[in-house]
Amino acid sequence: MQAQRDQARVVGLAHPLGRTRRLLPIVGGVLRRNPNILVGLAVLLVMATASLFAPFLTPLDPVKTNPEDRLHPPSATYWFGTDHVGRDVYARTVYGGRISLVVGLAVSATATVIGSVIGLIAGYYRMADNIIMRFMDGIMAFPALLLALALIALLGASMTNVIIALSVVTTPTVVRVVRASVLSLREQDFVQAARALGASAPRILALHVFPNTVAPLLVQGTYIFAVAVLNEASLSFLGAGTPPVIPSWGNMMGQGRLYVQTAVWIIFFPGLFLALTVLAINMLGDGLRDILDPKVARRK
Repeated sequence: MQAQRDQARVVGLAHPLGRTRRLLPIVGGVLRRNPNILVGLAVLLVMATASLFAPFLTPLDPVKTNPEDRLHPPSATYWFGTDHVGRDVYARTVYGGRISLVVGLAVSATATVIGSVIGLIAGYYRMADNIIMRFMDGIMAFPALLLALALIALLGASMTNVIIALSVVTTPTVVRVVRASVLSLREQDFVQAARALGASAPRILALHVFPNTVAPLLVQGTYIFAVAVLNEASLSFLGAGTPPVIPSWGNMMGQGRLYVQTAVWIIFFPGLFLALTVLAINMLGDGLRDILDPKVARRK
């Protein structure tokens, strides 16, 4: 009978539903101890859902002009008012989240992948370390926004080029984080044992070193996500981001800055959505840090 019960327990845990039931209390306990994750994730999901289903949330065209209703204050017809050419600010704000979130997610993913590879090489191979890190230090010596502006000036203003420029300026931070982790990991006993058994360097990096860098990478990825959203808005505000015809929070504030004294809603609502999104991403990152950092977890 005991053998049958043990077998049933093993089968239950192996079943996807059994694993899910076992993980639910663990996930619930983590969220109770770290409400930042829950709040940040909830706000971020609301923003992403609103941007994705923007056509169902507003019947108005975000690029259609209506000069007769220019600078119309918030009302039942125009919830967030209208801008200087009569475009609906609510429609443009909801649609504008697509640009910011897509750019932020793309930059975060690109910088994390490329930075991880470069950081693993720099941290594990001593000869390559000096060459790679001096190059990364050279990139970080320039202010990120100015370097992104220079790259946009060379490549041209488009969403793809914004992603490329922001990925270039944020990759060195990922390289430094991964390199620091690899420098401490390459002298650990399990890495030395794998090397003594004849494992190749790529195998050691892939199976033994990289999995131990995932935790700081997740936290760093959320930080890059937030920075990329802010930098994209800054570039669009300066006229070097996405084309003005495409609604984004940055170019909405850039176009409305001349009317801030008479129509503050043109800047207020996209700025509010931008601030809430960045705050949600930072709260999510702080919660992940609290969970993944052993020192913080022990203090809690």
